Amino acid sequence: ADADIDAPEAWDLHTGSPNVLVAVIDTGVAYDHPDLAANVWTNPGEIPGNGVDDDGNGYVDDVYGYDFYNYDANPYDDHGHGTHVAGTIAAVGNNGIGVAGVSWSARVMAVKFLGAGGSGSTTGAIGAVLYATDMGARIMNNSWGGGGYSQALYDAIAAANAADALFVAAAGNSTSNNDLYPHYPSSYDVPNVLAVAATTSTDAIAYFSSYGLTTVDLGAPGVDTL
Repeated sequence: ADADIDAPEAWDLHTGSPNVLVAVIDTGVAYDHPDLAANVWTNPGEIPGNGVDDDGNGYVDDVYGYDFYNYDANPYDDHGHGTHVAGTIAAVGNNGIGVAGVSWSARVMAVKFLGAGGSGSTTGAIGAVLYATDMGARIMNNSWGGGGYSQALYDAIAAANAADALFVAAAGNSTSNNDLYPHYPSSYDVPNVLAVAATTSTDAIAYFSSYGLTTVDLGAPGVDTL
């Protein structure tokens, strides 16, 4: 009882807004998914398929976002994780299909830097964060982690902070104390980083979740999520 996020109660007050743009920095997004397509962001400055960088941002035909793993303009999910995350955030609500996202109408920007195997590079992550910042995402979801401290990634997150963008990051799945053993990117000491541990249906911390009194900010349901 009451181990959830009280979404139905919140939806009685507000179900979200299409004015909220969330960058899902992950394995990509199945932007044609029937429960996501209506909420997928498209770049208003780009003409699809004309081979021209219409908006002058340095990326050609980035209609749905960008792929910093394959370095092309098709950030389609070839793994599944990013689409799952996007659905949790903003699957269309009250449509009789699939699930309802926390926000029924927020827009999702697909920013891919993780490949079909679920891995990617710090260089790709940096490009993804900078792209999301430049294209106006003011919330970034980062359900990934690994690798050591990177000053360049820190700087990219700091640039997002300067643009008033919230950087939501997974605390990690290694059952470790992030106060003692930093987990990146959630352990970067930048004001916009919101580190989130995983909780269960009994409101306990998940057996796999990392934690940290000063380095993890909150917990949210992360086990058996449809």
